[in-house]
Parts: sequence; C-alpha cells; structure tokens
Amino acid sequence: MKVIDYDICGRQEYWLEQIKKSDWSAGRYLYELLSENKFKKLVGEKSKVLMLVNEDELISFCTYAEKDDIQPVELTPWIGFVYTFPQYRGCRCMGKLFEEIKKLAKADKVQDIFISTDHTGLYEKYGCEFYQMMNDVDERPSRVYRMHVNE
Repeated sequence: MKVIDYDICGRQEYWLEQIKKSDWSAGRYLYELLSENKFKKLVGEKSKVLMLVNEDELISFCTYAEKDDIQPVELTPWIGFVYTFPQYRGCRCMGKLFEEIKKLAKADKVQDIFISTDHTGLYEKYGCEFYQMMNDVDERPSRVYRMHVNE
C-alpha cells in the first residue's frame, strides 16, 4: 500500500472513477468537485486529495485543505472527505493517510490540523482530541477535532 496525491498521480481520470464508487454522499460530492474543477476554488488552491492505494485498488481517501465546511474559517488546515471502502474498515488504513498529512503539515510549519465530523470515538484512535462544537455552513452543529502535528 502507498499514499498518492491525486494532482500528481498521472492517472486522474482512473482515480476519479474510483472515488465515484464510494457509497457516501460526501465522496460523490468530492467526485463532482474534482470532475468539474471546483475543488480548489472551494477549499483552497494548495489543497490536496490523498489516496491510499494497493496497486489499482483505492482503499481510502481524504483531503488536506485550507478550508472546510466550518464557518468562520480562522482554523486551518483541515482534513476532510475522510473515507475508507467498507472491506477495509477496521484496519486503521486512515492512519497511513494521516501520517502523510502530518508530513505535509510539518513542511507547511503547521502545528494543528482540524477535522469536522459527526463521529465520536473514531478520530481519537489516530491521536485527535475533541476541540469544540462549531456550526457548519448549513448551521448544523459539528464536532471539531484537533490533531497535533508534532505528536
């Protein structure tokens, strides 16, 4: 297994079709944003889509982005669109993506990364801590977690 960056993988059309296969509405939304070239306009020009793959099989994906669905936007950067295909759940595949994101954050001299979610007990497994409740762009409450980069 290895982590690849969607922007520089050289096979964007193939991987885009793999993202489209996710059974999650946010995964399909990410597919739309990427296929319509709207992803970076929405979440920031330096934002990335990272994918954990095993040869031609997509296992997990997530984004490392300047903005997310939380407003106001003083917190940055964000991990978003976190998804693992069902057959790989419970195998801690996201940990490999999070380690790559930590490397990117260190290079960006970032100390904390944030995640907006409705899950409880999932991101704590990866060293995240509950930060606070915040409203998303639709004014729905969301749990915001913080991951310290230097840990």
